[in-house]
Amino acid sequence: MAISTHERAELRAAVHDLLQDGCTEADVRRVMDSDDGFDRALWHRLADQGVTGTLVDPEYGGVGLSTLDMETIAEEIGAALLPSPFISSAVLTTTLIQTAGTADDQARLLPGLAAGSSIGTVAVTGKRGTWTADGVEVHRNSDGTLTGTVHYVIFGQIADIILVIAHVDDGIGVFEVDPGAAGFTRTAATVFDPTVRLSTFSFQHTPARRLGTAGWPAVQSALDLAVIALAGEQVGGARRIFDITVEYLKTRIQFGRPIGSFQALKHMAADLLLEVESATSAAQHAASVIAESPETADGAIALAGFTCAEAYLSTAMSAVQMHGGIAFTWEHPAHLYLRRARSGLQLFGCPAAYRERYLVSKGA
Repeated sequence: MAISTHERAELRAAVHDLLQDGCTEADVRRVMDSDDGFDRALWHRLADQGVTGTLVDPEYGGVGLSTLDMETIAEEIGAALLPSPFISSAVLTTTLIQTAGTADDQARLLPGLAAGSSIGTVAVTGKRGTWTADGVEVHRNSDGTLTGTVHYVIFGQIADIILVIAHVDDGIGVFEVDPGAAGFTRTAATVFDPTVRLSTFSFQHTPARRLGTAGWPAVQSALDLAVIALAGEQVGGARRIFDITVEYLKTRIQFGRPIGSFQALKHMAADLLLEVESATSAAQHAASVIAESPETADGAIALAGFTCAEAYLSTAMSAVQMHGGIAFTWEHPAHLYLRRARSGLQLFGCPAAYRERYLVSKGA
């Protein structure tokens, strides 16, 4: 469903207001220290606002918005450092069910995801973290069970709808595994950024049910939307820490004047603003292109994949430097944004891989 620019601005404001109320820095720190790393009450509030069903067809209880609307929501989530399975559940899982699942699969799984009562995740890549078909390390056995290991599963510990990508005789298949299935174990990974929890899934002759007959193209389609959502989170986070830093430059006094008046810091801030604006354009352009012409979106997705990740990291690192020693303390939020930037840098593939994909899309 297409909405107007004005309606999208209202959507942004509504999500912003909700997160400003329910996802303050204190809330983020509290959730980071919890066992699940996830605030279910806030997730249900987001569900009531339609966020968890952003991409789900209204037939299944969602709101059926566009990828541009999804990217807008992601910017606000990234700015607030929201610890949530938005990308894994509301984007990756729902998209894969809609592209790979049968009508029965969709009717059975999507309403819960849209309502926020179910949490989904997709187990894709092996230890190398390539997020490609070649990187899949789970295989379907002759008896239809699954064997193998998956790493970097986003919010895997809390998921109750688990989709697994596995090698089959004719390529790649998408499978559903019950959380209590025999031979299935999930282990929480040690993470640098506690706001994005990761798990390792192991399967040893685990019973599984295949969703439809779709192969890797369906998985890639879902991953592409996840990359755009991540890009949105990255530019939202980059802009927020940039704004925090600029405010600090205006109010921190040294040698009788604001440090923002110093030439070197002025130049750094100008360079960062250019990076943030360019990255924002890349993320929004990718979301727009994939909504209007998905067959031509490869280059735009790849551009967002490396531009937004690197801009966020550069902005967060510079913010720490421009704040001085205070930003190295646990009490200051700058290091939280730096951790989020680091965690997303290779979440769906490294920047070098996206650069190569971009060049390939341009025929280079």
